[in-house]
Amino acid sequence: MEFVIITGMSGAGKSQAMKAMEDIGYYCMDNLPPTLLPKFVELCYQSKKNIEKVAVVLDIRGGIFFEDLFKGLEELSKEGTKYKILFLDASNNVLIKRYKELRRPHPLNPNGRIIDGIEEERKMLQKVKDKADFIIDTSNMTIGMLKEEISKIFVEGKELRKLTISVVSFGFKHGILLDADLVFDVRFIPNPFYIPELRDLTGEDEEVKKYVFGWEETSIFIDKLMDLLEFLIPFYIKEGKSQLIIGIGCTGGQHRSVAIGEDIGNRLKKNGHRTIVSHRDYKLG
Repeated sequence: MEFVIITGMSGAGKSQAMKAMEDIGYYCMDNLPPTLLPKFVELCYQSKKNIEKVAVVLDIRGGIFFEDLFKGLEELSKEGTKYKILFLDASNNVLIKRYKELRRPHPLNPNGRIIDGIEEERKMLQKVKDKADFIIDTSNMTIGMLKEEISKIFVEGKELRKLTISVVSFGFKHGILLDADLVFDVRFIPNPFYIPELRDLTGEDEEVKKYVFGWEETSIFIDKLMDLLEFLIPFYIKEGKSQLIIGIGCTGGQHRSVAIGEDIGNRLKKNGHRTIVSHRDYKLG
């Protein structure tokens, strides 16, 4: 029997992950107390439904987490049940935004600041995260992207690295990308904004791409940046980093940063890195 434990930060997408697992044929149980893990597995084996794939969501709603969870996992191992842990994560800024949009308090700090609850939970879950077989950072993911990642792992059987690379274009006039690990300024490249027929287009349009990549300095910059990233990425993976956010900024976040962000993201994907490309500001103009 395939047994998957889904856990992670509150607000990172565990419920959506469970739905995605159901879609690919897993029998799912939400919010199972960790102490009941061995009993639940036993019931699955005894079921007349011939359950072959099971996913269980465990989180801080289950009460005392670590002691019970690791005891439960130890019992599973003693009984010969193999399991994998899928950990869902997201940046603090994204989690705060999601809580505010839903107008919900954090379960660990219902009467206080959301960030305090997030930081407490992050500390509580670090040991589980360290033990995880798969880590998916959903900070810049849509529900569709999350489903695709889960399908790659549990249907296609691809061994995905624990590092998710997010390439995010932005415009400096709308504010710097606050949660970026690395920020690169591409305002040195001539601005398509001043070409009347390109002004209302974005870096996703072929006309803008041809203009941006028509300059020699663009190609040189991207080649040098890719060399730097390929040098750094193994060290980020070695230190256990789960997400690397790369900000590509131009003036308005509409033309140059979008085109270059797309190109860098495609190159990283071709090199085998789990990469998400998003554009923070281009719809703002």
